[in-house]
Amino acid sequence: MTDLPPETRPETLSVHAGCAPDPTTNARITPIYQTSSYVFDSPEHAANLFSLAEFGNIYTRIMNPTNDALEKKVAALEGGVGALGVASGHAAQLIAFHTLMEPGCNIVAAKKLYGGSLNQLGEAFKKFGWETRFVDADDPENVRAAMDDKTRVVFIESLANPGGVVSDIAAIADIAHAGGVPLMVDNTMASPALCKPFDHGADLIVHSTTKFLNGHGNAVGGVIVDSGKFDWKAQGHKYPSLTQPNGSYHGAVLVDALAPIGPIAFIIACRVLGLRDLGPAMAPMNAFLALTGMETLYLRMERHCDNALALAQWLQDQDAVEWVSYAGLPDNPYHAHAQKYLGGRGGAVFTFGLKGGFEAGKALVSNVKLFSHLANIGDTRSLIIHPASTTHSQLEGDELIAAGAGPDVIRISVGIEHIDDIKADLAQAFAGLE
Repeated sequence: MTDLPPETRPETLSVHAGCAPDPTTNARITPIYQTSSYVFDSPEHAANLFSLAEFGNIYTRIMNPTNDALEKKVAALEGGVGALGVASGHAAQLIAFHTLMEPGCNIVAAKKLYGGSLNQLGEAFKKFGWETRFVDADDPENVRAAMDDKTRVVFIESLANPGGVVSDIAAIADIAHAGGVPLMVDNTMASPALCKPFDHGADLIVHSTTKFLNGHGNAVGGVIVDSGKFDWKAQGHKYPSLTQPNGSYHGAVLVDALAPIGPIAFIIACRVLGLRDLGPAMAPMNAFLALTGMETLYLRMERHCDNALALAQWLQDQDAVEWVSYAGLPDNPYHAHAQKYLGGRGGAVFTFGLKGGFEAGKALVSNVKLFSHLANIGDTRSLIIHPASTTHSQLEGDELIAAGAGPDVIRISVGIEHIDDIKADLAQAFAGLE
Protein backbone atom coordinates (compact mmCIF):
# COMPACT_ATOMS: atom_id res chain seq x y z
CA MET A 1 0.00 0.00 0.00
CA THR A 2 3.01 2.33 0.01
CA ASP A 3 3.34 2.72 -3.78
CA LEU A 4 0.22 3.63 -5.71
CA PRO A 5 0.35 3.34 -9.51
CA PRO A 6 0.49 6.64 -11.40
CA GLU A 7 -2.98 6.08 -12.90
CA THR A 8 -4.61 5.89 -9.46
CA ARG A 9 -7.82 7.92 -9.46
CA PRO A 10 -8.20 10.89 -7.10
CA GLU A 11 -11.04 9.26 -5.18
CA THR A 12 -8.61 6.48 -4.28
CA LEU A 13 -5.78 8.89 -3.53
CA SER A 14 -8.00 10.72 -1.06
CA VAL A 15 -8.15 7.50 0.98
CA HIS A 16 -4.68 6.01 0.51
CA ALA A 17 -2.14 8.69 -0.49
CA GLY A 18 0.39 9.40 2.24
CA CYS A 19 -1.10 6.82 4.59
CA ALA A 20 0.76 3.51 4.54
CA PRO A 21 0.47 1.26 7.61
CA ASP A 22 2.64 2.43 10.49
CA PRO A 23 6.04 0.74 10.06
CA THR A 24 6.55 0.12 13.79
CA THR A 25 3.14 -1.11 14.93
CA ASN A 26 1.44 -2.03 11.63
CA ALA A 27 -1.48 0.23 12.62
CA ARG A 28 -3.52 0.81 9.48
CA ILE A 29 -4.63 4.35 10.41
CA THR A 30 -1.88 6.97 10.60
CA PRO A 31 -1.16 7.49 14.32
CA ILE A 32 -1.14 10.85 16.08
CA TYR A 33 2.55 11.31 16.77
CA GLN A 34 2.09 13.45 19.87
CA THR A 35 5.71 14.34 20.44
CA SER A 36 7.71 17.53 20.44
CA SER A 37 11.06 16.05 19.39
CA TYR A 38 12.87 12.99 18.03
CA VAL A 39 15.98 10.98 18.95
CA PHE A 40 18.91 11.19 16.53
CA ASP A 41 20.62 7.99 15.38
CA SER A 42 24.08 9.49 15.83
CA PRO A 43 25.93 12.82 15.90
CA GLU A 44 26.44 12.47 12.13
CA HIS A 45 22.71 11.90 11.60
CA ALA A 46 21.89 15.00 13.64
CA ALA A 47 24.42 17.10 11.74
CA ASN A 48 23.04 15.94 8.39
CA LEU A 49 19.49 16.83 9.38
CA PHE A 50 20.43 20.31 10.52
CA SER A 51 22.44 21.00 7.37
CA LEU A 52 19.74 19.67 4.96
CA ALA A 53 22.11 16.93 3.81
CA GLU A 54 19.24 14.54 4.55
CA PHE A 55 15.61 14.95 5.56
CA GLY A 56 14.00 13.64 8.71
CA ASN A 57 12.36 14.58 11.98
CA ILE A 58 14.05 17.12 14.24
CA TYR A 59 11.31 19.00 16.06
CA THR A 60 7.54 19.05 15.58
CA ARG A 61 7.49 22.78 14.87
CA ILE A 62 9.24 21.89 11.61
CA MET A 63 8.04 18.37 10.82
CA ASN A 64 5.90 15.60 12.30
CA PRO A 65 5.00 12.16 10.85
CA THR A 66 1.23 12.75 11.15
CA ASN A 67 1.59 16.11 9.44
CA ASP A 68 3.82 14.50 6.82
CA ALA A 69 1.05 12.06 5.89
CA LEU A 70 -1.38 14.93 5.40
CA GLU A 71 1.15 16.87 3.33
CA LYS A 72 1.71 13.90 1.05
CA LYS A 73 -2.02 13.33 0.62
CA VAL A 74 -2.74 16.95 -0.32
CA ALA A 75 0.27 17.10 -2.65
CA ALA A 76 -0.92 13.93 -4.39
CA LEU A 77 -4.45 15.27 -4.88
CA GLU A 78 -3.24 18.64 -6.17
CA GLY A 79 -0.49 17.17 -8.34
CA GLY A 80 2.33 18.97 -6.52
CA VAL A 81 5.93 18.01 -5.72
CA GLY A 82 5.48 18.72 -2.03
CA ALA A 83 3.34 20.37 0.61
CA LEU A 84 3.64 21.92 4.06
CA GLY A 85 1.01 21.80 6.77
CA VAL A 86 0.71 24.80 9.09
CA ALA A 87 -1.56 26.11 11.84
CA SER A 88 -4.26 27.76 9.70
CA GLY A 89 -5.11 29.02 6.24
CA HIS A 90 -3.84 32.45 7.22
CA ALA A 91 -0.58 30.85 8.36
CA ALA A 92 -0.27 29.13 4.98
CA GLN A 93 -0.55 32.49 3.23
CA LEU A 94 1.89 34.14 5.64
CA ILE A 95 4.56 31.48 5.17
CA ALA A 96 4.13 31.34 1.40
CA PHE A 97 4.33 35.12 1.00
CA HIS A 98 7.21 35.36 3.47
CA THR A 99 9.23 33.04 1.22
CA LEU A 100 8.57 35.22 -1.83
CA MET A 101 8.56 38.76 -0.54
CA GLU A 102 11.09 41.41 0.48
CA PRO A 103 10.43 44.89 1.92
CA GLY A 104 9.35 47.29 -0.81
CA CYS A 105 7.89 44.57 -3.02
CA ASN A 106 4.24 44.10 -3.94
CA ILE A 107 1.56 41.46 -4.35
CA VAL A 108 -1.10 41.83 -7.05
CA ALA A 109 -4.31 40.29 -5.69
CA ALA A 110 -7.92 39.92 -6.74
CA LYS A 111 -10.36 42.20 -4.93
CA LYS A 112 -12.84 39.40 -4.45
CA LEU A 113 -11.28 37.41 -1.63
CA TYR A 114 -12.23 36.13 1.80
CA GLY A 115 -12.57 39.13 4.12
CA GLY A 116 -9.82 37.92 6.43
CA SER A 117 -7.45 37.66 3.47
CA LEU A 118 -8.31 41.20 2.37
CA ASN A 119 -7.39 42.40 5.85
CA GLN A 120 -4.24 40.26 6.07
CA LEU A 121 -2.93 41.39 2.68
CA GLY A 122 -4.16 44.96 2.83
CA GLU A 123 -3.38 45.82 6.45
CA ALA A 124 -1.26 43.31 8.39
CA PHE A 125 1.32 42.84 5.63
CA LYS A 126 2.08 46.56 5.60
CA LYS A 127 4.14 46.00 8.74
CA PHE A 128 6.53 43.84 6.68
CA GLY A 129 6.90 46.55 4.06
CA TRP A 130 4.82 44.57 1.56
CA GLU A 131 2.29 46.41 -0.60
CA THR A 132 -0.82 44.68 -1.94
CA ARG A 133 -2.43 46.01 -5.09
CA PHE A 134 -6.06 44.85 -5.29
CA VAL A 135 -7.59 44.63 -8.76
CA ASP A 136 -10.82 43.46 -10.36
CA ALA A 137 -9.45 40.18 -11.68
CA ASP A 138 -12.63 39.41 -13.62
CA ASP A 139 -10.71 41.19 -16.37
CA PRO A 140 -7.25 39.56 -16.29
CA GLU A 141 -5.77 42.59 -18.02
CA ASN A 142 -6.23 44.51 -14.77
CA VAL A 143 -3.67 42.14 -13.26
CA ARG A 144 -1.20 42.98 -16.00
CA ALA A 145 -1.75 46.71 -15.55
CA ALA A 146 -1.02 46.52 -11.81
CA MET A 147 2.26 44.61 -12.13
CA ASP A 148 5.70 46.21 -12.16
CA ASP A 149 9.32 45.24 -11.50
CA LYS A 150 8.61 45.04 -7.76
CA THR A 151 5.76 42.55 -8.13
CA ARG A 152 6.67 39.15 -6.70
CA VAL A 153 3.43 37.14 -6.91
CA VAL A 154 -0.14 37.24 -8.18
CA PHE A 155 -2.79 35.94 -5.77
CA ILE A 156 -6.36 34.81 -6.49
CA GLU A 157 -8.96 32.39 -5.20
CA SER A 158 -10.09 29.67 -7.61
CA LEU A 159 -13.63 30.04 -6.30
CA ALA A 160 -13.92 33.27 -4.36
CA ASN A 161 -15.36 33.58 -0.88
CA PRO A 162 -18.06 34.85 -0.44
CA GLY A 163 -19.22 35.79 -3.92
CA GLY A 164 -18.78 32.49 -5.76
CA VAL A 165 -16.58 34.15 -8.40
CA VAL A 166 -14.75 31.60 -10.57
CA SER A 167 -11.37 32.97 -11.60
CA ASP A 168 -9.95 32.60 -15.11
CA ILE A 169 -6.89 30.79 -13.78
CA ALA A 170 -5.22 30.06 -17.11
CA ALA A 171 -5.45 33.64 -18.39
CA ILE A 172 -4.16 35.09 -15.12
CA ALA A 173 -1.35 32.50 -14.97
CA ASP A 174 -0.19 33.56 -18.44
CA ILE A 175 -0.09 37.19 -17.37
CA ALA A 176 1.79 36.41 -14.15
CA HIS A 177 4.36 34.34 -16.06
CA ALA A 178 4.79 37.06 -18.69
CA GLY A 179 5.77 39.30 -15.79
CA GLY A 180 8.20 36.74 -14.43
CA VAL A 181 6.27 35.91 -11.24
CA PRO A 182 4.31 32.89 -9.96
CA LEU A 183 0.55 32.61 -9.62
CA MET A 184 -0.62 31.56 -6.15
CA VAL A 185 -4.18 30.21 -5.89
CA ASP A 186 -6.24 29.75 -2.76
CA ASN A 187 -8.15 26.55 -3.62
CA THR A 188 -10.02 26.27 -0.32
CA MET A 189 -13.56 26.79 -1.61
CA ALA A 190 -13.26 24.45 -4.59
CA SER A 191 -10.88 21.83 -3.17
CA PRO A 192 -9.04 19.46 -5.52
CA ALA A 193 -12.31 17.54 -5.88
CA LEU A 194 -13.56 20.34 -8.14
CA CYS A 195 -10.50 22.30 -9.29
CA LYS A 196 -6.86 21.48 -10.05
CA PRO A 197 -5.17 24.89 -10.40
CA PHE A 198 -1.81 23.38 -11.41
CA ASP A 199 -3.49 21.93 -14.50
CA HIS A 200 -4.30 25.49 -15.58
CA GLY A 201 -0.91 27.11 -15.02
CA ALA A 202 -0.89 27.98 -11.32
CA ASP A 203 2.44 27.56 -9.53
CA LEU A 204 1.50 27.55 -5.84
CA ILE A 205 -1.66 26.57 -3.95
CA VAL A 206 -2.79 27.37 -0.43
CA HIS A 207 -5.69 25.87 1.51
CA SER A 208 -7.44 26.34 4.77
CA THR A 209 -7.75 22.66 5.69
CA THR A 210 -10.33 23.84 8.22
CA LYS A 211 -12.88 23.93 5.41
CA PHE A 212 -13.68 21.24 2.82
CA LEU A 213 -10.50 19.18 3.18
CA ASN A 214 -11.33 18.47 6.82
CA GLY A 215 -15.03 18.91 6.25
CA HIS A 216 -16.31 18.45 9.78
CA GLY A 217 -15.68 21.79 11.49
CA ASN A 218 -13.55 20.26 14.24
CA ALA A 219 -9.97 21.45 13.60
CA VAL A 220 -8.11 24.46 12.21
CA GLY A 221 -5.23 24.06 9.78
CA GLY A 222 -3.64 25.21 6.54
CA VAL A 223 -1.43 23.79 3.80
CA ILE A 224 0.86 25.11 1.06
CA VAL A 225 1.43 23.08 -2.12
CA ASP A 226 4.29 23.58 -4.60
CA SER A 227 3.87 22.59 -8.26
CA GLY A 228 7.64 22.47 -8.77
CA LYS A 229 7.15 24.15 -12.15
CA PHE A 230 8.23 27.74 -11.57
CA ASP A 231 11.81 28.51 -12.61
CA TRP A 232 13.07 30.44 -9.58
CA LYS A 233 16.59 30.62 -10.89
CA ALA A 234 15.50 32.40 -14.08
CA GLN A 235 14.14 35.17 -11.85
CA GLY A 236 16.95 34.88 -9.31
CA HIS A 237 17.23 38.53 -8.26
CA LYS A 238 13.54 38.54 -7.31
CA TYR A 239 13.65 35.62 -4.88
CA PRO A 240 16.81 35.82 -2.76
CA SER A 241 15.50 33.34 -0.16
CA LEU A 242 15.75 30.68 -2.85
CA THR A 243 18.52 31.85 -5.15
CA GLN A 244 21.04 33.71 -2.99
CA PRO A 245 23.45 32.33 -0.34
CA ASN A 246 21.54 31.65 2.85
CA GLY A 247 23.11 32.51 6.19
CA SER A 248 21.01 29.90 8.01
CA TYR A 249 22.71 27.12 6.04
CA HIS A 250 26.36 28.18 5.72
CA GLY A 251 25.78 30.14 2.54
CA ALA A 252 23.97 27.36 0.65
CA VAL A 253 21.80 28.41 -2.28
CA LEU A 254 18.62 26.39 -1.80
CA VAL A 255 17.76 26.09 -5.50
CA ASP A 256 21.20 24.58 -6.18
CA ALA A 257 21.55 22.56 -2.96
CA LEU A 258 18.18 20.85 -3.46
CA ALA A 259 18.37 20.41 -7.24
CA PRO A 260 19.63 16.78 -7.04
CA ILE A 261 16.44 15.88 -5.14
CA GLY A 262 14.02 17.74 -7.39
CA PRO A 263 12.36 21.14 -7.93
CA ILE A 264 11.41 21.50 -4.27
CA ALA A 265 13.31 24.64 -3.24
CA PHE A 266 10.19 26.70 -2.57
CA ILE A 267 8.37 24.24 -0.33
CA ILE A 268 11.57 23.38 1.57
CA ALA A 269 12.25 27.10 2.09
CA CYS A 270 8.74 27.49 3.45
CA ARG A 271 9.53 24.75 5.97
CA VAL A 272 13.13 25.44 7.00
CA LEU A 273 13.02 29.25 6.84
CA GLY A 274 9.41 30.39 7.23
CA LEU A 275 7.90 27.74 9.48
CA ARG A 276 11.11 27.22 11.45
CA ASP A 277 11.50 30.92 12.29
CA LEU A 278 7.92 32.20 12.39
CA GLY A 279 6.57 29.09 14.08
CA PRO A 280 2.89 28.57 13.11
CA ALA A 281 3.09 24.77 13.29
CA MET A 282 0.12 22.51 12.70
CA ALA A 283 -0.88 20.38 15.71
CA PRO A 284 -0.57 16.64 14.93
CA MET A 285 -4.11 16.11 16.24
CA ASN A 286 -5.42 18.62 13.69
CA ALA A 287 -3.48 16.90 10.91
CA PHE A 288 -5.03 13.58 11.99
CA LEU A 289 -8.54 15.04 11.85
CA ALA A 290 -7.89 16.51 8.40
CA LEU A 291 -6.56 13.15 7.19
CA THR A 292 -9.72 11.45 8.42
CA GLY A 293 -11.96 14.04 6.80
CA MET A 294 -10.19 13.86 3.45
CA GLU A 295 -11.07 10.19 3.05
CA THR A 296 -14.63 11.27 2.21
CA LEU A 297 -13.78 14.48 0.34
CA TYR A 298 -15.05 13.35 -3.06
CA LEU A 299 -18.25 11.84 -1.66
CA ARG A 300 -18.98 14.95 0.37
CA MET A 301 -18.29 17.39 -2.46
CA GLU A 302 -20.70 15.56 -4.73
CA ARG A 303 -23.51 15.88 -2.17
CA HIS A 304 -22.54 19.46 -1.27
CA CYS A 305 -22.73 20.53 -4.93
CA ASP A 306 -25.97 18.66 -5.66
CA ASN A 307 -27.63 20.31 -2.67
CA ALA A 308 -26.22 23.74 -3.50
CA LEU A 309 -27.53 23.67 -7.07
CA ALA A 310 -30.99 22.55 -5.95
CA LEU A 311 -31.08 25.25 -3.26
CA ALA A 312 -29.90 27.98 -5.62
CA GLN A 313 -32.66 27.07 -8.09
CA TRP A 314 -35.23 27.12 -5.27
CA LEU A 315 -34.04 30.48 -3.96
CA GLN A 316 -34.58 32.08 -7.36
CA ASP A 317 -38.32 31.56 -6.86
CA GLN A 318 -38.55 32.99 -3.34
CA ASP A 319 -40.26 36.37 -2.91
CA ALA A 320 -37.80 37.46 -0.21
CA VAL A 321 -34.82 36.98 -2.52
CA GLU A 322 -33.65 39.71 -4.90
CA TRP A 323 -30.89 37.75 -6.65
CA VAL A 324 -28.82 34.54 -6.45
CA SER A 325 -25.11 34.35 -7.33
CA TYR A 326 -24.19 30.72 -7.96
CA ALA A 327 -21.84 29.66 -10.74
CA GLY A 328 -23.78 26.42 -11.23
CA LEU A 329 -26.77 28.35 -12.63
CA PRO A 330 -26.74 28.70 -16.44
CA ASP A 331 -27.43 32.46 -16.33
CA ASN A 332 -24.56 33.19 -13.93
CA PRO A 333 -21.70 35.25 -15.44
CA TYR A 334 -19.17 32.71 -14.14
CA HIS A 335 -20.99 29.64 -15.43
CA ALA A 336 -18.61 29.17 -18.38
CA HIS A 337 -15.62 29.35 -16.04
CA ALA A 338 -17.28 26.76 -13.80
CA GLN A 339 -17.53 24.45 -16.78
CA LYS A 340 -13.83 24.93 -17.55
CA TYR A 341 -12.31 24.97 -14.07
CA LEU A 342 -14.78 23.23 -11.72
CA GLY A 343 -15.93 20.30 -13.81
CA GLY A 344 -19.31 21.96 -14.37
CA ARG A 345 -20.01 22.27 -10.64
CA GLY A 346 -20.61 25.48 -8.73
CA GLY A 347 -19.25 24.49 -5.34
CA ALA A 348 -21.10 24.47 -2.03
CA VAL A 349 -20.80 28.12 -1.01
CA PHE A 350 -22.70 30.96 -2.62
CA THR A 351 -24.47 34.22 -1.93
CA PHE A 352 -27.90 35.65 -2.43
CA GLY A 353 -29.40 39.10 -1.91
CA LEU A 354 -32.27 39.76 0.45
CA LYS A 355 -34.95 42.35 -0.14
CA GLY A 356 -34.70 44.62 2.87
CA GLY A 357 -30.92 44.91 2.84
CA PHE A 358 -28.71 45.08 5.91
CA GLU A 359 -31.37 44.77 8.62
CA ALA A 360 -33.17 41.95 6.81
CA GLY A 361 -29.87 40.11 6.57
CA LYS A 362 -29.26 40.29 10.29
CA ALA A 363 -32.83 39.19 10.97
CA LEU A 364 -32.61 36.19 8.65
CA VAL A 365 -29.54 34.72 10.34
CA SER A 366 -31.34 35.08 13.65
CA ASN A 367 -34.36 33.12 12.36
CA VAL A 368 -32.69 29.93 11.10
CA LYS A 369 -32.88 26.69 13.09
CA LEU A 370 -31.17 23.98 11.02
CA PHE A 371 -28.54 26.32 9.60
CA SER A 372 -25.76 27.30 12.00
CA HIS A 373 -24.98 31.02 12.15
CA LEU A 374 -21.18 31.07 12.30
CA ALA A 375 -18.02 32.17 10.52
CA ASN A 376 -16.95 29.03 8.71
CA ILE A 377 -17.58 27.13 5.49
CA GLY A 378 -17.07 23.59 4.29
CA ASP A 379 -18.80 21.77 7.16
CA THR A 380 -21.09 18.77 6.78
CA ARG A 381 -23.68 21.07 8.36
CA SER A 382 -25.34 23.93 6.51
CA LEU A 383 -23.95 27.29 7.62
CA ILE A 384 -25.09 30.87 7.17
CA ILE A 385 -23.64 34.32 7.75
CA HIS A 386 -24.27 37.98 6.93
CA PRO A 387 -20.79 39.06 5.72
CA ALA A 388 -21.35 42.82 5.90
CA SER A 389 -21.86 42.67 9.67
CA THR A 390 -19.25 39.97 10.37
CA THR A 391 -16.49 38.57 8.13
CA HIS A 392 -16.23 41.71 5.96
CA SER A 393 -17.22 44.28 8.60
CA GLN A 394 -13.81 45.95 8.36
CA LEU A 395 -14.80 47.13 4.87
CA GLU A 396 -17.16 50.00 4.09
CA GLY A 397 -19.41 51.14 1.26
CA ASP A 398 -17.93 50.47 -2.14
CA GLU A 399 -15.29 48.19 -0.60
CA LEU A 400 -18.03 45.83 0.61
CA ILE A 401 -19.65 45.73 -2.81
CA ALA A 402 -16.30 45.22 -4.56
CA ALA A 403 -15.61 42.23 -2.29
CA GLY A 404 -19.01 40.70 -3.10
CA ALA A 405 -20.27 41.35 0.44
CA GLY A 406 -22.76 44.18 0.06
CA PRO A 407 -25.27 44.99 2.81
CA ASP A 408 -27.98 42.71 1.38
CA VAL A 409 -25.67 39.70 0.87
CA ILE A 410 -26.23 36.40 2.67
CA ARG A 411 -23.54 33.72 2.37
CA ILE A 412 -24.47 30.10 2.81
CA SER A 413 -22.34 26.98 2.91
CA VAL A 414 -24.67 24.18 1.93
CA GLY A 415 -24.23 20.99 3.94
CA ILE A 416 -24.97 17.35 3.24
CA GLU A 417 -28.34 17.19 5.02
CA HIS A 418 -31.47 16.27 3.05
CA ILE A 419 -32.24 19.08 0.61
CA ASP A 420 -35.91 19.28 1.65
CA ASP A 421 -34.90 20.00 5.25
CA ILE A 422 -32.47 22.70 4.10
CA LYS A 423 -35.20 24.39 2.03
CA ALA A 424 -37.71 24.12 4.86
CA ASP A 425 -35.45 25.90 7.30
CA LEU A 426 -34.88 28.84 4.97
CA ALA A 427 -38.59 28.95 4.16
CA GLN A 428 -39.53 29.37 7.81
CA ALA A 429 -36.73 31.94 8.27
CA PHE A 430 -38.06 33.96 5.30
CA ALA A 431 -41.56 33.79 6.78
CA GLY A 432 -40.21 35.37 9.95
CA LEU A 433 -39.16 38.46 7.98
CA GLU A 434 -42.73 39.34 7.02
